[in-house]
Amino acid sequence: MSPVAGAKVPLLPGSKPIAEPATVSGAVFNVSTSIIGAGIMSLPATLKVLGVVPAFVLILVIAFLAEVSVDFLMRFTHSGETTTYAGVMREAFGPLGAVAAQLCVVITNLGCLIMYLIIIADVLSGNQPGGEVHLGILQQWFGIHWWNSREFALFVTLVLVLLPLVLYRRVESLKFSSAISTLLAVAFVTICSVLAIIALVEGKTQTPKFYPSLDRQTSFFDLFTAVPVIVTAYTFHFNVHPIGFELGKPSEMTKAVRIALVLCAVIYFTIGLFGYLLFGEATQSDILVNFDQTSGSALGSLLNTLVRLSYAIHVMLAFPLLNFSLRANIDEFFFPKKPLLATDSKRFVILTVVLLVLSYIAAIVVPDIWYIFQFLGSTSAVCLAFVFPGSIVLRDFHGISTRRDKIIALLMVILAVVTSVIAISTNIYNFSR
Repeated sequence: MSPVAGAKVPLLPGSKPIAEPATVSGAVFNVSTSIIGAGIMSLPATLKVLGVVPAFVLILVIAFLAEVSVDFLMRFTHSGETTTYAGVMREAFGPLGAVAAQLCVVITNLGCLIMYLIIIADVLSGNQPGGEVHLGILQQWFGIHWWNSREFALFVTLVLVLLPLVLYRRVESLKFSSAISTLLAVAFVTICSVLAIIALVEGKTQTPKFYPSLDRQTSFFDLFTAVPVIVTAYTFHFNVHPIGFELGKPSEMTKAVRIALVLCAVIYFTIGLFGYLLFGEATQSDILVNFDQTSGSALGSLLNTLVRLSYAIHVMLAFPLLNFSLRANIDEFFFPKKPLLATDSKRFVILTVVLLVLSYIAAIVVPDIWYIFQFLGSTSAVCLAFVFPGSIVLRDFHGISTRRDKIIALLMVILAVVTSVIAISTNIYNFSR
């Protein structure tokens, strides 16, 4: 069992340990890691669909709305008597509101954890989407063996890497792994940028589309299918309360969120632009598939390997943050009258292991992540990020909403619902054709 980091050992029997407040820098890294997850790999595909200019605007707009929605959540949280997302929804809409929030957190986080494991398995042991074979790093290095199959490689990763990380009791304890995870995301973006610049200098890149091209294959409504990807990429609201309430002052969380959102917006647009420049119209929905190609030089092969490895390790280190909020919400739902989960070792370990096993089984069974992106971004993720915070402001249970707050909240809810309905309808139509 991992120790509770940041807690002072009591000098006298019977005295209570005093948890030290988390730092703003630690919160920035934890928020950034919560934001930058599986969504980063699909940003180049959104530029291919939308064009550079609309994608850039959409990345900024959703980042701004995410910051506003977090501000709404924290203001109403500090005006009430709760410390959780579900608690805020309970104060505003009663028990059904709390259940809706918990259900959306569970669906979103469990879906993201499954996507993370699929990505790790793809990088280590490859995949065969549509019958096309893509070898993983282990198979390229050592050949195809039973011990580097998806099932076994993912199991070893789960036991040796992920299990020790998810056993930490405080979010603050993950600040160092989150810092490394954020740096690896920056390394991933940097390597992609270097490869794109080299290709640009050598004249191997295509002129990017600055605006979407509408033809027989791409309709106006198809453009809305890119929105859920970016919404999912900015959905971190389930970790706002665990991170925010470990800080000393409420204003520090606002500062941490703004810094993290600016950092992530820069990373998102950079990887989107350079990834799109690098592969043009051949850009896949999972950009890692594009890097799973034989390069003509040793340097190119090395960079392709580094890109995939940096992203896989980033996902491994981001995994425990999502698991933290998922575990807390499931425990709050099934055991609302029990002591805090972190103080009950037996319940904590059992719930942790059960979630890992379920995620592992689903990651082995589910072959593709694109449809998970579309589903989450159009349903549970958009509710957590925009619909619920906006609804809380409109409900105004504590009487603190201004006229400006309500106008922004109403627009936020309308935009979220309309774009999600169009995206879901378009995906269903395209799938049925």
